[in-house]
Amino acid sequence: MTNFGTFGDLYVTIGDDFVATAEIRRPPNNFFDLDLIESMASALGALDDDARCRAVVLCSEGKHFCAGANFAGGGSMPEAPPRNPDGSPRHLYDAAVDLFSTRTPVVAAIQGAAIGGGLGVAAFSDFRVAAPEARFAANFARLGFHHGFGLTATLPHLVGQQRALELLYTGRRISGEDAFEIGLVDRLVPIDRLRDEAHEFAAEIAASAPLAVASIRQTMRGDLAARVRAATDREKAEQDWLRATDDWREGVAAMAERRTPDFKAR
Repeated sequence: MTNFGTFGDLYVTIGDDFVATAEIRRPPNNFFDLDLIESMASALGALDDDARCRAVVLCSEGKHFCAGANFAGGGSMPEAPPRNPDGSPRHLYDAAVDLFSTRTPVVAAIQGAAIGGGLGVAAFSDFRVAAPEARFAANFARLGFHHGFGLTATLPHLVGQQRALELLYTGRRISGEDAFEIGLVDRLVPIDRLRDEAHEFAAEIAASAPLAVASIRQTMRGDLAARVRAATDREKAEQDWLRATDDWREGVAAMAERRTPDFKAR
């Protein structure tokens, strides 16, 4: 195992079998933000250009794969975000589009929670290997919010339109077993075998002809980044106005206080 580098809170190694491991190190919850998604896009972009890597295992240190954004402070954006090349403020979803534009197949190893935007990160991956104890939720509506991170484009493709609507409307939390049943998870394995099984899956991909895999992936996922760009443009606009509502404030407060929200539709 060779140390490829540290990208912010993402630690990357490459094995002799052409499989890289990219581990998020923000335990226990591994909350995401612009910096983390930028780090992921940078790391996977660098791996795209390294002949030693043909597949990636995306995993997390700690209890949860990714519990989404940390709304303890109200979910506000940084006061002075970085800028895009055109001078516009750099948004989390700009980094998400860069992440979706990377070219190397990714297998996510999911333990604990993949919630909200964390579900979006899981859905970015080509495949998901999860433990039965894993938990998945598109809990945005339970926060008085609109879903994001391109789930408009990715979730219906994985589970079908009607199931995606059910998950988004209700914010219902499902187990690893339920996620496997509906196709959100590709393989369900014991938690003590999670990383090994994810690595073996990635190694199967890496053992195939790399030019052929790249060609197939381009055919099957080639326009995904563009679809995510269109989706996140809409998602961001909806999130922006909902963030100013009383229901959003109530949803965040209710989550922090571990109670049922009392929404007023205002």
